[in-house]
Parts: sequence; structure tokens; C-alpha cells
Amino acid sequence: MLKQTLRKSCAFLFAAAGVLLVFVPLAQAQTPRSDIRVQLTPQQSTLLSAEIAGRIATISVKEGETFQEGQTLLSMDCSLHQARLDKALALSDESRQVLTVNQQLDRLGSISVLEVGIAEARLAGAEAEASLMSAIVDRCEIIAPFSGKVSALSVKAHQFVAEGQELIGLLDDSSMDVEMMVPSRWLPQLRVGQEFSLQIDETGQQYPARIERLGALIDAVSQSVKVFGTVVGSHPELTAGMSGTAVLLNP
Repeated sequence: MLKQTLRKSCAFLFAAAGVLLVFVPLAQAQTPRSDIRVQLTPQQSTLLSAEIAGRIATISVKEGETFQEGQTLLSMDCSLHQARLDKALALSDESRQVLTVNQQLDRLGSISVLEVGIAEARLAGAEAEASLMSAIVDRCEIIAPFSGKVSALSVKAHQFVAEGQELIGLLDDSSMDVEMMVPSRWLPQLRVGQEFSLQIDETGQQYPARIERLGALIDAVSQSVKVFGTVVGSHPELTAGMSGTAVLLNP
């Protein structure tokens, strides 16, 4: 009874002075911990751009759809580049036949060494041109570099795009990274492989996680450093961009 009376009296005095007094249970006070805000990021993500200028012929995926590694996501009208490749291949074949004939004549002593050398140089130039055009034709198709989902689609079919223009964003959400900012004074106590609990706002569930690496630069203004972790296990309900709270023991 005396403790309750003193507690109420102290609370009244602090409230009168404009100070908020909060009594923390002894069990909670003996468990030092800190809740750090975190965000989920995909381990793989990229934004693909057009390597050549041209008109988009087909788009085989939509925003939010899944795709497999090696799948053709988008193709451009490559008829003009294909025609140039066919011409380069024809010239290469012609140069090869000319060189073959000149080499036969050289063995018979009916042609100069210079003419043979010129034929060899022309064949090398024709093959180089064919190789160049083949590389350009290969860039007419946008191939998925990994399996995942389409995060953004910036163009439409039959649209003309310039070289370097952004086309499609991709991400792999099969495994999620965790990014968080922690006080820099914690660095001596943090270690790679340290486990912690992750509470996600959108799902309302907790997930196991562990620290993968520590940031290399401390922000001098906030005296904080970025820490990277990963969610342990497979959780299909998690989506890139979700946020939550990481529960760490307070170093």
C-alpha cells in the first residue's frame, strides 16, 4: 500500500511539472532490446534497356508476371538488321571462294603473293562485318538473365525506342534481403551470421533472419551504419518493398 501511494504521488508531481513518467516492469527492464525499422529488397534486380534503336515487335510478359531464365521477354523488329547480316554473310562467302581460288593459283605459280594477301584481308574484313551484324541481330531480343517477376514495364508493343531507353524492370523475389540502419556504436558487437527476429507489417508475422554483411560507411550526421541481412527459409508471401521491425538484442 505504501509503494502504491508513493508511486501515485511521484506520478502526480512529475505530471504537474510537465514530465511524463512511465514505469517499466522489472522483467522488461532486464531484457535490453531495440526495434530497428527494416525494408525487404530482392537479392537480384535489374532494369533492362534497349541496346539498339528500333520498333518493338512483341512483348511476351506483363507487369507482375513471372518468367524463367533464358525466356524471351521482348523482341524488336529486326528485319533491317537481318537484311544487313544476310548481305554480310554473302560477301563473306564470296571472299572465301575468291581466296580459295587464289590459293590454288598460288600453288601453281600463276598469281602473285600480293593478290593472295589481299584476298585474305578481304575475307577477314567480310567475316568481321558478318560478326558485327550477327551481334546486332542478337540484341533484337531481350532475354531474361534470371528467373523472377516483372517489376516495371516502361514501353508498349509497336513503340519506337531509342538506344539506351529503359524497357523492363526485373526482380527475383525467391529470396529476400533485409536492409536496416543501426547506431554505429553497435558495430563492435555485431557480427556476420548473427540471428535476429523480423516482424513484417504487411503480413503481421515474424520471420527468422540473420546478418549477412555490415556497411562500409558510417553516416556522420545520424551516427548510423547500414546493415544487410537475409530472411532465413522460403516465404512466398513476402514481397519486395515490404517493411517491418528487426528485434535485436541491444549491444
